[in-house]
Amino acid sequence: MSQTTDDLRIGKAQPLITPWILAEELPLPEASADFIADARRTIEQVLSGEDHRVLAIVGPCSVHDPEALLEFATGLKSICEPLSDAIVPVLRVYFEKPRTVVGWKGLINDPDLDGSFHINKGLHLARKVLLDVAALGLPAASEFLDTTFGQYYAELVSFGAIGARTVESQVHRELASGLSMPVGFKNGTDGQIDVALDAIQCARHSHWFPSLTKEGTPAILKSEGNSHGYLILRGGRRSGPNYHAKDVHDAAVALADKELIPSLIVDCSHGNSEKDPSRQAQVISTLCEQIEEQQRAIRGIMLESHLVGGSQPVTAGRELAYGQSITDACLSLEETAPLLQLLAAAVRKAGE
Repeated sequence: MSQTTDDLRIGKAQPLITPWILAEELPLPEASADFIADARRTIEQVLSGEDHRVLAIVGPCSVHDPEALLEFATGLKSICEPLSDAIVPVLRVYFEKPRTVVGWKGLINDPDLDGSFHINKGLHLARKVLLDVAALGLPAASEFLDTTFGQYYAELVSFGAIGARTVESQVHRELASGLSMPVGFKNGTDGQIDVALDAIQCARHSHWFPSLTKEGTPAILKSEGNSHGYLILRGGRRSGPNYHAKDVHDAAVALADKELIPSLIVDCSHGNSEKDPSRQAQVISTLCEQIEEQQRAIRGIMLESHLVGGSQPVTAGRELAYGQSITDACLSLEETAPLLQLLAAAVRKAGE
């Protein structure tokens, strides 16, 4: 009798809802579809330099409590309304958390925060959150980590991101080539930007790649290429922070040398803040000085912010503090408001 060679390390399988059924249960209203389409165009115009304003992609490191996220979104929108001549706010809505080894992988993978991995529930929550954000009137930004989950909610996302751990991945570059929104590519975890520039160029081309259809059928998809790919500077282990004037100038030159639009987004967190959320304020201050000095390459910023500053661990039997991150530490919304006002003032001054 022959030995079994298949699925030797698979302990269990569960049915996965199809994107089509999820969309039937949680449909996208026509008004929200129009809003998202308009938001994508606006973001593209800002990143290409046609619109003089600057993107402010702001929100928690990751979503674990939809109610708290929506309260944060309401507050962010209120702060940004009087700044709308200078800033285009985009809500950071990240459902997947890449891990160096192990840990909580995000709302989709483990919505109950207890290792139960109710992924179908997580997909429902993720789509509902994005529908609520669109109804509120804020564009949403999200990172695409799993290459199939996008089929469940990508039509609700106005700005996509490919992270530092996946920017070298061929399948993520192929995925980005078929996404319907502008996409930001972070520099690698070591801080080098070459891999992100390669990714931007790769995603501009057409690709054939395996994926799922909306009906849940395995298929080979052909992308048309995404001409709206942009560099995100986020610092790195070897390079250290890369938001200073020379870093931005060198990155803009490197983009132009590749015949890419010399515009970029600076992530004020991660390697640029060296994991200290309070240092995001210094990053913003430095970027504002560059903007005032007519550095046109800076077309957007990213801030990690939540209702309550800092972060907290998930501990069995202990109630979580409302509105505080359970992954990377964040600035509070109260601390974030003056930074956005400072950014708006710099954009206005640059336009005088």
